[in-house]
Amino acid sequence: MINSSTRFFCAARNRLLLAAALLLAGCASEPPKSLVTPFPAVTPPPQPTTPTAAQQPVRGVWLATVSRLDWPPVNSVNLSSAAQRISLQKQALIDKLDKLQRLGINTVFFQVKPDGTALWRSDILPWSDMLTGTIGADPGYDPLAFMLDEAHKRGMKVHAWLNPYRVAVNTRPATLAALNRTLTLHPASVYVLHRDWIRTAGDRLVVDPGIPDARDWITSIVAEVVTRYPVDGVQFDDYFYAETADSPLNDAQTFRTYGQGFASKADWRRHNTQQLIEQVSRTIKQLKPQVAFGVSPAGVWRNLSHDAAGSDTRGAAAYDEAFADTRRWVQQGLLDYIAPQLYWPFAREAARYDVLARWWADVVKPTHTRLYIGVALYKVGEPSRTEPDWTVQSGVPELKRQLDLNEATSGIEGTILFREDYLNQPQTQQAVNYLQQRWGN
Repeated sequence: MINSSTRFFCAARNRLLLAAALLLAGCASEPPKSLVTPFPAVTPPPQPTTPTAAQQPVRGVWLATVSRLDWPPVNSVNLSSAAQRISLQKQALIDKLDKLQRLGINTVFFQVKPDGTALWRSDILPWSDMLTGTIGADPGYDPLAFMLDEAHKRGMKVHAWLNPYRVAVNTRPATLAALNRTLTLHPASVYVLHRDWIRTAGDRLVVDPGIPDARDWITSIVAEVVTRYPVDGVQFDDYFYAETADSPLNDAQTFRTYGQGFASKADWRRHNTQQLIEQVSRTIKQLKPQVAFGVSPAGVWRNLSHDAAGSDTRGAAAYDEAFADTRRWVQQGLLDYIAPQLYWPFAREAARYDVLARWWADVVKPTHTRLYIGVALYKVGEPSRTEPDWTVQSGVPELKRQLDLNEATSGIEGTILFREDYLNQPQTQQAVNYLQQRWGN
């Protein structure tokens, strides 16, 4: 029996092959057509007649837990007293939320699945070693529940940020040994439960995105979070297919097993990512329609040189590098919001901030997907030969220019800063003072 998504894919693939043949037979002077993501003829859902809280401008920040980048404090993990560790971790989070509230931040994108572990009490994933230093060790409290309680008390929203496929950030023997030790735990790591799903890519352990059961597993994790916690949203970051030239993902066998009928492995990979986004979107809407689903992809969908619908840029493209057809997800209404990472200044010719911000605004314009722009707080005040604007007057003029454009451009409904701990760094303090004046309470 052929389901609707299969029929859609087959029809789309046939249109692609026909269009490609016509293009090859046509005049060479004609511009290339966007062959893969034709705008679907769909009836948009009715818009609410009164403004909702979700339509207010988002002033957000990403709070990363992978490698304890933003939280929890590194020194908390080494405390011999569990009570002291819990107290220190909770107080650090309270202090951060208090500061964010003073700055006018109204949404926190909290990384609850940094790898193959969880920062909530899960029946699917073991506890994160970011909390205690040991995978699977009960931290004595529920960080996601605590974050939600504290943020909601302050009138701030929380989106559960998940990295869908990463299992571990390195492949060192100590890491593999720690994962193997979870075999007796309930739940154990996916590394020991489904070794046939595990691959190495970008010098990291990942779950192979081409395996249907693995995508179902990720969807079940999202369902668990949405069902058990009053999260305001769920967000995937840009790590779908994440590989490097030195450490590619070896999914040749997976392609032989599941890739029949695809013209290329690249098309098949994009289909796999599409399948994940479709089923996660559908699952969230079935469980809790009010929970927003979003993705924070790389800032460039495709370059104009590769696709007439692409942006006038020369950057690494999500479509071609991560096999994520992010524009299509917006067009099909699969996302409540998209938050592209536009981590460049106005003067970066290969990927100008204003060019990309306006391109994305045009993409979302005929849809009901909200657009929030990810801004590179981590670059503010940092010397750069290729992007010197970040240090001119401590980066404040560049930051101001980007925020001004976001607020003045129809279709852009918010800004998200990457990432929280850079609000506490010496090189960003003039910019933080500016944010306080602009956004602060």
